[in-house]
Amino acid sequence: MKIPINCWEFKNCGRQPGGEKVKESGLCPAATEAGNSGVNQGMNSGRICWAVAGTFCGGKVQGTYAEKYLSCMACDFFKLVKDEEGVGNFNILLPGQIYNPA
Repeated sequence: MKIPINCWEFKNCGRQPGGEKVKESGLCPAATEAGNSGVNQGMNSGRICWAVAGTFCGGKVQGTYAEKYLSCMACDFFKLVKDEEGVGNFNILLPGQIYNPA
């Protein structure tokens, strides 16, 4: 069974704990937000990064979910997770929603 890849691995951004770009760019909230662990089989918010404010894409820190919604929906990683999870299992987790695996 293939282990699902997280956004920082796919994007190779270096902002995960221990990453090579943490000193210059800071830790990514998707890599550290543990409340979403397990969503779309990811570690922390690694497979739900589109619902996390302050992620780093396109060379700059992204804003709120509403501000980054369109660019995230067009992202190769978003499309990969959606394809891998399939229609019945894919969780978009809108802001304010709480992950409940039950």
